[in-house]
Amino acid sequence: MPALVVASANPVKIQAVLAGFQRMFPAQAFTARGLPAESGVSHQPMTDAETRQGARNRAAAARRAAPEADFWAGVEGGCEALDGQLACFAWVVILGRAQSGESRTGLFFLPEAVAGLVRQGVELGAADDQVFGRVNSKQGNGAVGLLTGDVIDRLAYYEHAVALALVPFKNPALYPVISIE
Repeated sequence: MPALVVASANPVKIQAVLAGFQRMFPAQAFTARGLPAESGVSHQPMTDAETRQGARNRAAAARRAAPEADFWAGVEGGCEALDGQLACFAWVVILGRAQSGESRTGLFFLPEAVAGLVRQGVELGAADDQVFGRVNSKQGNGAVGLLTGDVIDRLAYYEHAVALALVPFKNPALYPVISIE
């Protein structure tokens, strides 16, 4: 049974990676475990490039820490200023033994009450908790769930990006082997 290592202790990220693999490869069973890994970027990445690099760094750190696994995943949420608003999104990086893939979630704009706190240096999850009167929402439905009324929760939000990051694994003949460090 192929082993997945997700570079996080967050149960939502672990479950999203496992669910994405299961949807893309329904005939295969997987095991998944989380392994905290440093992103090497800001606690709250504030650009698309920094967020992508954080996901890459996390996946690579998981691979170094658990080389016996079959796949390693990094999931990093971030923000970026666009036209005076603050957009929110996440990058997913999947590393395999002979292939890699990357994808980004869709993006949405944060309400100014949350965005203002994030601009002041508050991590998004803490800003959400403060504005919405929640506790540890980043290990629950997250900003996307809070803002959509759970039409799209954090699990579903990440799962689609995981599936898209797995496209090269699903279609290896169409994608050259690419190693992401």
